[in-house]
Amino acid sequence: MSFLTRTYPFKQSEHWLRDSLVYGIIVWAILYFLQPFGYSMYQGNKCLVAGIFGIVTSFCYAFYRYAILRPLLLRVKPWRVWHNACVILGLILFIAICNWLLFSYLFKFPITLRFFLVFLWWTVIIGVIITALSIGIEYNRSLRDRMEAMLSNTTEQQKDIFVTIHDTNVRGNDLTIPINNLLYLEAQKNNVSVCYLKEGKPTQVEIHTTLSAVIEELKEFENIFQCHRSFVVNVNNITSAHGNSNGYQLTLGQCTNSIPVSRSYVPRLKSFIT
Repeated sequence: MSFLTRTYPFKQSEHWLRDSLVYGIIVWAILYFLQPFGYSMYQGNKCLVAGIFGIVTSFCYAFYRYAILRPLLLRVKPWRVWHNACVILGLILFIAICNWLLFSYLFKFPITLRFFLVFLWWTVIIGVIITALSIGIEYNRSLRDRMEAMLSNTTEQQKDIFVTIHDTNVRGNDLTIPINNLLYLEAQKNNVSVCYLKEGKPTQVEIHTTLSAVIEELKEFENIFQCHRSFVVNVNNITSAHGNSNGYQLTLGQCTNSIPVSRSYVPRLKSFIT
């Protein structure tokens, strides 16, 4: 119950016409290419009929978003998880009714409650697939927006801050650079390879120290994040992240190297961003 009463964490997409078109295409593709629910037995123009169902689905989604969801979002504050769940169930029911009537008309099936329940079941299965895709897109969009906002703020706050990475050799050469120029650190035996921007280009230099010692030196900076036992990154300079719960690959600035995020650090990265 506590989960259902939480504020819904994602923004509703403002591109509802585009989304309606995408969902219509998904329905067409599922029917035409996968041909589930006995659709493969149909002897007519499968592409055309699948397209008709896709168009109806697209229209239903657009109408529902504009005529029902939009007024609700303006009136109901805050928008909670259970609100969104009810809206999704209502949308699935609305699409099921419209496609059920269309199916009965096209194939001369009797309009009965039993057949409607069967059709509703089909719609729920397809609706779950589309909803999962939609939530996944919303989640990634939300993470990207939050990361961009966070990085923008942190970068501006640290524009005049310099950090020093100390070399432990007797005649060591300490490295002092603007923190915003730091890209990543990599442990290499008894040294740490520091990748940073020098005159706008990625440059690497080895410092005789340990990764744990550098982490200790930079612990006051929240944007310095250990993503792997051998790697530490400056999240301000992350330009892309690809992967899943088993691990990510990060790209930083103009670096050609991909920095790994090991599976054990993925939850920390996600919580760090959100």
